[in-house]
Amino acid sequence: MKERVCCLYRVSTDKQVDYNDKNQADIPMQRKKCHQFCDDMGWVIVHEEQEDGVSGHKVRAENRDKLQIIKEMARQKKFDILLVFMFDRIGRIADETPFVVEWFVKNGIRVWSTQEGEQRFDNHTDKLTNYIRFWQADGESEKTSIRTRTALGQLVEDGGFKGGSAAYGYKLVKSGRLNKRKHEVYELAIEPAEAAVVRIIFEKYVYEGFGAQRIATYLNDRGYRARSGKMWHHASIRGMLCNLTYTGVLRSGKSRSELLPHLQIIETELYEAAQRIRTDRANNAQEERRVPINTKGTTLLSGNVFCGHCGSRLSLTTNGKAYPCKDDPNRIVKRVRYICYGKTRKQTECDGQTGYTAKTLDGIVDKLVRQIFEHMKAVPRSEVVGASYKEKMEERRALLRLAKAEYTKAASDLEALKAEVIKTIRGESAFSKELLGSLIAEAETKCTETERRLNEVQADYEEGQALMASLNAQYADIISWADMYDSASIEAKKMIVNCLIRRIDVYRDYRLHIDFNIDLEQFGLGLDIIAA
Repeated sequence: MKERVCCLYRVSTDKQVDYNDKNQADIPMQRKKCHQFCDDMGWVIVHEEQEDGVSGHKVRAENRDKLQIIKEMARQKKFDILLVFMFDRIGRIADETPFVVEWFVKNGIRVWSTQEGEQRFDNHTDKLTNYIRFWQADGESEKTSIRTRTALGQLVEDGGFKGGSAAYGYKLVKSGRLNKRKHEVYELAIEPAEAAVVRIIFEKYVYEGFGAQRIATYLNDRGYRARSGKMWHHASIRGMLCNLTYTGVLRSGKSRSELLPHLQIIETELYEAAQRIRTDRANNAQEERRVPINTKGTTLLSGNVFCGHCGSRLSLTTNGKAYPCKDDPNRIVKRVRYICYGKTRKQTECDGQTGYTAKTLDGIVDKLVRQIFEHMKAVPRSEVVGASYKEKMEERRALLRLAKAEYTKAASDLEALKAEVIKTIRGESAFSKELLGSLIAEAETKCTETERRLNEVQADYEEGQALMASLNAQYADIISWADMYDSASIEAKKMIVNCLIRRIDVYRDYRLHIDFNIDLEQFGLGLDIIAA
């Protein structure tokens, strides 16, 4: 009686299902080789299963439906041999696949590969060889993944477009160059009409405090439409606000290109300001905010002003009465006040004032903000980020280079020792198994220690970079705010004040205690902000 065969074909990407990539073991090729092998061996194929786009490196056996079907058929003794093109078609997970193969053998199923023969488990050496084979396959999968990521990262770092559709604000243009498959390569270019909308979105978000929903409404009401021709949706706005490409920097994973001026739609500072606002707004449970809860209305403060006596937030209200405007007697206005929410709702035992006139409180804060801006314009950037910071960064940079070199050497030594395992099995190594095991254990310990040290030094270096970047960014922000404050709309002024001031506590007779989002002393401003 002829041996009954079950064939398993697998490809890790959909592109390999047909003959789209001749360098890969695609499904038709695997099937052809398995059928030829069975004809040569005199076997008969009774069942075939095909896995399309299933990664043998990432998807574990219990989550592969076709493999589970084959295992059930094995339990029912419906075939005698499991045949694959190569053993890595069964899987590439080092700590799992060898035991999957062994399971079939223990259940009376012989496992064959058209390229590598039969996998047996007659002795300890067979088991070790089986493990090493899949350990190598696991490593190759990881290397392939790294090569792919590295190639895309290198492409992006060199300023190339990695492919896909163009983000809103850009268009694809032919470059005149061909890739390895003789397809013309496209490059990104700014689409002027769309780029103008991108600038509106960022400016409304940063300078006037608009949220994504309000921006979408603003655009739709003025006749702007998305590329599809449909109305703008707030989810699309949110996605655009965190797209680094608008700054002229391409990215792929952790890789970044240099700033490409021909792709820059918005300034880097504007983008970074948008990210800070996104972070602050995302923390809904945070009581103290750096962005206003509401940018509508004519008052300067919102969300960051509190009663100094009981700690309750001050909220806005009108007393219902209308009064002639002092500047224009023909215009009728209502009196707007900040009131202590805890006291008016009898939720706190507050001994402070019930409320504070908005115009008076806003006037005090406005005067203080202008005073800070006047001082800041007189402080050179070089005094903020001085030579001492640069010297510290040079020291940290040198330590980082040393730590990287030590880790690279330790990792290389470990890989060399692991490679010696195969030579030991073949009897080609001068090392005994016991000595090799001891050396590998020591190398792994050293590799772990140097990696820990590298991570610590890397963290110190990044912390220093973040400090310098923060000081530079804060200085640039404040100077920018100072330049635009006088002519800004009330929405923009409210955003500036809330970016500059973390919290204002108001006491009787309009005495204030203010916590800033910047270190005033760092900028040479020794102001006593417990003001009358």
